[in-house]
Amino acid sequence: MKKVINTQNAPQAIGPYSQAIETNGTLYISGQVPVDPATGNIPEGITAQTEQVMKNIAAILEEAGYTFADVVKSTCLLSDMVNFKAMNEVYGKYYTEDQPARAAFAVRELPLGVLVEIETIAVK
Repeated sequence: MKKVINTQNAPQAIGPYSQAIETNGTLYISGQVPVDPATGNIPEGITAQTEQVMKNIAAILEEAGYTFADVVKSTCLLSDMVNFKAMNEVYGKYYTEDQPARAAFAVRELPLGVLVEIETIAVK
């Protein structure tokens, strides 16, 4: 059975998709961009944007009853690979042991002109 996960503590979907879907003990979190759900603002710089993305992921994980320890896969999309090191430093604060599998790509453009977007899969 599929369950839609939605929280006001993460940005609302800006298209025909859900923040996350849970099915059979697996949580699929849509790519999160660095929008502050309280203000709608996007912070400046890759470090602040990655921090906001991770906060948004944390809010969705919490709403669904998961934690970062349950994350098995992340896909990081960057506007430019020059931002990889700074993104990786913030990302690493959230995964200190048993880190998930991960891929990181530079893409031509990201929604809203942001510098980073991260999608996440967690399993219980």
